[in-house]
Amino acid sequence: MSKIKSAFFCQNCGYEAPKWLGKCPSCHEWNTFVEEIVEKQGKNVVAFSTDSRNSKPLLIQEVEQQQEERIATHDEEFNRVLGGGIVPGSIVLLGGDPGIGKSTLLLQLAISEKLKVLYVSGEESDRQIRMRADRLGLKNETCFLLTETNLQQIVLQAQELKPEMIIIDSIQTLFSSNIESSPGSISQVRECTAQLLRYAKQTSIPVFLIGHITKDGSIAGPKVLEHMVDAVLQFEGDRNHIYRLLRSIKNRFGSTNELGIYEMHGAGLRPVDNPSEILISNTDQNLSGVSIASTIEGLRPLLVEVQALVSSAAYGTPQRSSTGFDSKRLNMLLAVLEKRCGFKLGAKDVFLNIAGGIKVDDPAIDLAVAMAVLSSNADLPIPKTVAFAAEIGLSGEIRAVNRIEQRLSEVAKLGYEKVIISKYSKGVDFKKFNIEIVPCAKIEEVVKNVFA
Repeated sequence: MSKIKSAFFCQNCGYEAPKWLGKCPSCHEWNTFVEEIVEKQGKNVVAFSTDSRNSKPLLIQEVEQQQEERIATHDEEFNRVLGGGIVPGSIVLLGGDPGIGKSTLLLQLAISEKLKVLYVSGEESDRQIRMRADRLGLKNETCFLLTETNLQQIVLQAQELKPEMIIIDSIQTLFSSNIESSPGSISQVRECTAQLLRYAKQTSIPVFLIGHITKDGSIAGPKVLEHMVDAVLQFEGDRNHIYRLLRSIKNRFGSTNELGIYEMHGAGLRPVDNPSEILISNTDQNLSGVSIASTIEGLRPLLVEVQALVSSAAYGTPQRSSTGFDSKRLNMLLAVLEKRCGFKLGAKDVFLNIAGGIKVDDPAIDLAVAMAVLSSNADLPIPKTVAFAAEIGLSGEIRAVNRIEQRLSEVAKLGYEKVIISKYSKGVDFKKFNIEIVPCAKIEEVVKNVFA
């Protein structure tokens, strides 16, 4: 008989302990340990077909260089987030809120590409998937469905079918007979991912995993799961709105700063080619507390709308609230405005919002945030033809930001007439842009230029 081993796992981070603990030594969470029975069975381990290479150490200069060709999909947003396409043999984890569109995104990928795809579902029946595929527009005649949760059966079917891409929906529903615990547990998720990773590397077949997320927004399962995969993508957005954002949290084959934007329709997800147009509201009225900032997500320049509301504190203690922007940085900018410029904001409530539901951590929107706050405080609208692209220092100076020419090109393309940047921006040819560029050194100069 095989030896049965019992262990305790933290359901938050995956830490393993030989006995029950009240507090996890790794993530410091309380009452997260659950006992799981781990049974080692050598007979049920799936053997993957590999080539007969002898594993020997090689000098690094003796390793043959080979240009890896990526699989380019018809979805340009998906290609951008992955770094140029799908890398053969990679394993990608896609996480997101329930009902946000994770299954729709990958099913749309499966039925639109001219590849032999194996779509494995442990949550829906084949008829439900066919109904969704008909609604999205079924184009791929070599897309195979498999409703199975046993990992050994999935691998055996994949070895017989020899697909060019595998999609697992979702990793929490799979179980391996090597582990005697319930599906979705820490040990099952880790073991199933390890076997799929080994299969992907040995067969050069890309594997996509859909993962659930916890209440705090992190991907469910141990943190080691994110270290095992090649790329971690986060699909986010508000289910009450039509726009969805695809972010790259980890990517071994590309940048982690890329952003893909989709529009949810009844016929599926549509990539948005020019996100700057949807992130800026098209209103004919000049409203106070609204400014336009130029930011960069990965390689893509974007224009975002910054909205601010400043009012007298009704309950004595002023409130500071921000959505899509770091609240600590907002407090810093308010302190700079009060100390360096003399604006009395200490007894005011300040609310800040980045329109469109995106989160921005680019310091280049500092100036737009400060001007939106001042505009709302004085109830003076900023001209709709003005944009901002600069960082604010603690002494009130306007600091230069990187890749300023790309920002200026995006501002000019969308029809703005004036942009305010730092006086210390170097290497900028003002004659190249058919737009008024106003360099400023201090925030006082910006206030006089905008509200004069």
